[in-house]
Amino acid sequence: MAHWSERAAQNAAKLKENSYPGRGIVIGLTPDGTRYVQVYWIMGRSENSRNRIFVAEPDGSVRTEAKDPAKLTDPSLVIYYPVRQIGQAHIVTNGDQTDTIRDALAAGGSFEKALAARTFEPDAPHYTPRISGLVDLADRSCAYKLSILKTNGGDPSQTLRYFFHFEQAVPGLGHGIHTYGGDGNPLPSFEGEPIPLPLFDDAAQTASFYWERLNADKKSRCWSKRSVSRTERRIRSL
Repeated sequence: MAHWSERAAQNAAKLKENSYPGRGIVIGLTPDGTRYVQVYWIMGRSENSRNRIFVAEPDGSVRTEAKDPAKLTDPSLVIYYPVRQIGQAHIVTNGDQTDTIRDALAAGGSFEKALAARTFEPDAPHYTPRISGLVDLADRSCAYKLSILKTNGGDPSQTLRYFFHFEQAVPGLGHGIHTYGGDGNPLPSFEGEPIPLPLFDDAAQTASFYWERLNADKKSRCWSKRSVSRTERRIRSL
């Protein structure tokens, strides 16, 4: 565990040094080993991208909304549901593929098949990757899943689809994935496997931890959910 903790701390330090990781997801287990955690943050280089807030709905969903509707110039890639829940499945993504996954699961399909119908975002020349995560308590073979869909070296005629299945969760450890490797034009896509990152028992502490590591000029919102009970195998909203 000491090895994982050291790597997680190193990755958190690198995240703080990254001027623009873009949107990010972290999924893992609380240090006390009782609850799964999902973290999602949004950033933006433009005023339109940063002009967003998170709005929680009664069914546990979370949607983005313009903080100032008068400043919203293009809602197509900035207004969506990053968080949905269906049965025992908890979905978090950086775009409207949240609904694609929810609808597929409702019809008896899978996380992987749902994302096979999607590609990266159509925001040339960046072609922002679509990142997605799932915690499904009904799936006893897998603790959580992450995915990234992106171009092959910036070529929009090719989509690379990566899926990462974590069979066992480690207390106090999450795995994170974000859209960009850093700032640039075009923006470089995230490379490699999801990175180990630290988590905490308190959801507010977890959210604050990641918020403090995002670039002050580009960060917009950070959300953390600690509501999936690992031991009781049921859902609690906190």
